[in-house]
Amino acid sequence: MTAKNINAGAPTDIVTHWHNNNWAKCRREVRRLQARIVKAIQEEKAGKVKALQWLLTHSFSARAMAVKRVTDNRGKRTPGVDGKTWSKPGSKMKAIYTLKRRGYKPLPLRRIYIPKSNGKKRPLVSGSPEPY
Repeated sequence: MTAKNINAGAPTDIVTHWHNNNWAKCRREVRRLQARIVKAIQEEKAGKVKALQWLLTHSFSARAMAVKRVTDNRGKRTPGVDGKTWSKPGSKMKAIYTLKRRGYKPLPLRRIYIPKSNGKKRPLVSGSPEPY
C-alpha cells in the first residue's frame, strides 16, 4: 500500500519570506474551502460546516490572505490602537504566524477625528488585529 497525499486546505510547506509565498495557491485554497462550506450549508450538514470552518480559520492560507488584505488596502499606513503597522515583509510574516484564536484579548478601539471638506470632523474608529 502507498500513502495518499491529501490536501486538507493547509499547506505543509512552511513559508519563511513574504515575497516567496505562492499567493495564487493561497487564494485557491481559501476559495476551495469557502466553496466547500457553502456546499455543506446547502446540504444542511452542520457537522461538516463546523469542521470546514475550523479548517479555514486554522489554515495558513486564510491567515496569509487576511494579512495580505489588511496590508495591501488603502488604509495600510494607518496604525491600529497599538500604534503598529505591518509595513515590512518580516512583520507581515510574523503577523501570519501569531494570528491565533487561543488567548486572543482585543484591545479597546481607538477613535480619532478626521476633518471633512465642510470644515467639520467625523470619527474614525480603528481596531487592532494583534492581541496584547
